[in-house]
Formats: sequence, C-alpha cells, structure tokens
Amino acid sequence: MKKHVFFTLISLLLFSSCLKEDYFGESSIAHIKNIRLSNQSGIALINTQEASVTVEIPGKVDLSQIRVEALEISSFASSSISIGDIINLQEAFVLDLISEDGSLHIWTIQAFVASQTPQLDNYKLNHWYETATGYFEPGENASNTTWATGNRGSQLLNRIATTPKDLGYGNLAARMETLSNGPLGSVFGAPISAGSLFTGIFNADNIDPADPSAATEFGTPFAGRLSAIQFKYSYKPGETNKDKTGAVLEYSDAADVYAFLEVRLNNTTERLATAWFRIDELQEDLISFTMPFTYGELDSSFPEYMQPENGLFVAENQVDFILPTHIVFVASSSFDGANFAGAVGSLLVIDDVELIYE
Repeated sequence: MKKHVFFTLISLLLFSSCLKEDYFGESSIAHIKNIRLSNQSGIALINTQEASVTVEIPGKVDLSQIRVEALEISSFASSSISIGDIINLQEAFVLDLISEDGSLHIWTIQAFVASQTPQLDNYKLNHWYETATGYFEPGENASNTTWATGNRGSQLLNRIATTPKDLGYGNLAARMETLSNGPLGSVFGAPISAGSLFTGIFNADNIDPADPSAATEFGTPFAGRLSAIQFKYSYKPGETNKDKTGAVLEYSDAADVYAFLEVRLNNTTERLATAWFRIDELQEDLISFTMPFTYGELDSSFPEYMQPENGLFVAENQVDFILPTHIVFVASSSFDGANFAGAVGSLLVIDDVELIYE
C-alpha cells in the first residue's frame, strides 16, 4: 500500500522534523495529544481546555473492557494509564496526568454509542486548516482530522500538490495535481510530486531517508460493514507520461482511488475488504462513482499491489460477520507516483467521500 502514495525527496526529508512543546525550565503542560481505544469508531475528540476525550464506540461492545491501543501525551509528562491497559467506559473514566513540574492534571474519557452507519469525519472535505508553513491540509485542525496528504514532503521544494478547490457556495473539494519538481528534483531522482489524499497521519518522527513513505501511517479507526464507497471525481491525465529517469512511457497516466477495511488486533493487520478504481480517461466535470467492496481474498481482476503487503486476509469463516477496526482510503493523481512515474499536469479532484452500507 505504501508504494502507491507518493511522498517525495528522500534526501530532503532528513531536514523535516516535528515541533515539540517549548521547554523553558520544568514544564507545567500535561495534555493528551493522541489516544486510540479498542473498537473506537472515528478519531477521538480531544478538548485540551476541558481536559476531556470523547470517543464513539459501536453498540453491543462491552464498555467495561476497552483497551488503550495508543496514547501520546505532552513531553516530560506521565500518565496513570498506559498502552495495553483495560479501562471501564460505562461511566466517564478519570485519569491523572502529572506534568514535569509535578502538577496534577485530571482528565476524563467518555464514550457514546456510535451510529450503526457512521461516516468519515469531514467526508465532504469542506474543512481545511492552514499549517504553520502556509499551505492547507484537510480537517478542522492538525490534532483533529481524519485526513492527510503528501504535502509535508513536497513542500520542501515549494511544491504543494494537494490543495482545496472552491466549488462555490462553501463547497470545497480536494484538488490533486502531479507537479514537476524542477532540476533539483531530478538531481535527487524525484522528478515529480503526485497529489495525494488519504486517511491517516504523516508522522515526522518516523522519517526514514531510505523510505520516503515511512512517515505515513495509513488508516483511521472505524467499525462498520460497508458495501461500497461513493465519491465525486473529475480527472485530466497529463500529456506525457514518464518514468523516474525521464523516459517516455508507452501508456498514459492514470489516477488511483482505493480503500481497505482492516482488522488490526494483537499487532497484526488482516484485510477484510478491498475496493479499487483506476481512472484512465478524461472526465472534465465532477461525476458520482460508486466503488464496491470485495470481502475476503482477491481474484485476478485486482492488480498485484492491491494484495495485502503481509498477505493476510480475515479468515474465511469470519468474513461474513466480523467488523473492521480501521478503514484506509487513498487517492492519487498518478497511480505510480510513489515510483516517481507520472505525467506532469495530471489533475484529480475528489469530493464527498460517502460510505455506503449493506
């Protein structure tokens, strides 16, 4: 999956880093910055002013046996709970955070029953926030978003390949364009930046100069039995499709849109369902398309790279009833952009990513 979303400039990624909280003496800050719980649907809503976390949990889940799967708190702070702990969310759960200077901060975690047909947060893609370096990312803010893009890498060469598109009347969409990185990009073997949009995060702590997509963490917590994903799109392929050496390819560029439903338990990821759509024809106006899910193992109609990287699918005797724990959605203006192949000027617009249920 990683090889089909483009994050550019292997060498330049060395200079990217995440911002830490300023440190002047002993810090008094003790915030929950990120948390993920078992069976969680969607992202956790973190309110630092009220020191509270709210999560959606599907119906019929035992709220007394909720596992902490991920927890990130302020630098130098400590927590009364840890990853792997079981907490009871039948009522609001109270936990203590101790800042570096020893002050106590009392936080609460509470759950509410999720919709039986949840949608992705910001699925209409109308909310975009401005980053500290002046480009826009989908979501209300950096700590409260389901969506990410490859802009964190491409902006190092002043290339922003994914931007909000104003459709009028307050309706925004994601505009993804394959851009030339100019002479310097060619020197580094990265002649293009392909626009991309995905559910997940770009984690600068995991930057690996040998693997420019190592910082991408695909997927968001989700629990629902989907039959399809419906979205609007338009597409214009660029004029000349080239590989990373600049050689002209015999086939034209195309965009890829795909989605996975996954079950992530006990540090193992199994594929439950797959949806894939390659857009290889000019489509000037936005039209609606329904991309169906295939549950279980994939047949030969799917390309090889749609197979799970670890080869693991949910067991056949569980496919018809098990709920996923995560959903991955990916769109890219050049299907082979991760290999630095594509046509400059390829333009994909995506809007209204709606989940369709059985």
